[in-house]
Amino acid sequence: MEKTNQKTLEEIIRVDHAGERGAIKIYEGQLLALKTIKQDEDLRKIIEEMKEHEKEHLNYFEKEIQSRKIKPTHLMPLWDLMGVALGFGTAMLGKKAAMLCTASVEEVIENHYENQINKIGEDEKNLKEKIKKFKIDETKHKNIAYESGASNSGLYSVMDKIIKTGSRIAIKISEKI
Repeated sequence: MEKTNQKTLEEIIRVDHAGERGAIKIYEGQLLALKTIKQDEDLRKIIEEMKEHEKEHLNYFEKEIQSRKIKPTHLMPLWDLMGVALGFGTAMLGKKAAMLCTASVEEVIENHYENQINKIGEDEKNLKEKIKKFKIDETKHKNIAYESGASNSGLYSVMDKIIKTGSRIAIKISEKI
């Protein structure tokens, strides 16, 4: 395979950095609701464990951003705010909604990572392997969410579509700016 285009590489690292941070912010919002208003110890433990995986992913992309001198997305403060709000709101709606939030986001990320894996050349083996590993982690999170009560039937199907559409829009924007 050929060499990875520099612009593509920058977009991949920028958007993945933003996405992993966004996932952490969603979980932080959910945990805020679960620790203050919506006491659910089982759900809190599940979310805290998934948040730890996201921290590993974010740390990797933080190092890549710095070592490659790539500018993070300019919209980070907005994504942070929206992530916490989405997390808090879905946790306030209950376990099904909170877990659907994870399942919906992770499903988009799973496809997003697969597309990136196909774009990365052999010159970026380490990055490609990391993204493959992170994709496996995100798929596990999606599966855990469904096993823990996520539902995208009935009115939840509307929430599923909104979260997925919002995630796709954030990805497109974060790649570019």
